[in-house]
Amino acid sequence: MENLQNIIGFCAGVMGVCVMLPQLYKSYKTKSLKDISWGMLILFSVNCLLWLIYGIILASNPLVLNNSLCLLIGLCQILLKVKYNKN
Repeated sequence: MENLQNIIGFCAGVMGVCVMLPQLYKSYKTKSLKDISWGMLILFSVNCLLWLIYGIILASNPLVLNNSLCLLIGLCQILLKVKYNKN
């Protein structure tokens, strides 16, 4: 049963990571993030950080891996927004 839980957790995580990848790619290619709100980026990143901490507390590999990746994507989006908003 634990293997099934981990499989479901990893699959859900992959889908969660994939949700933001197209936006990250578009942001990088167009160098425009004017339509992406700071609120969304900050809430997304804080949400990922909290899930990451929760996963560490539970020693849940799916939560730790997936939310580490999501947090990285969120931070990349924030960095791109800072970089391209200066132009």
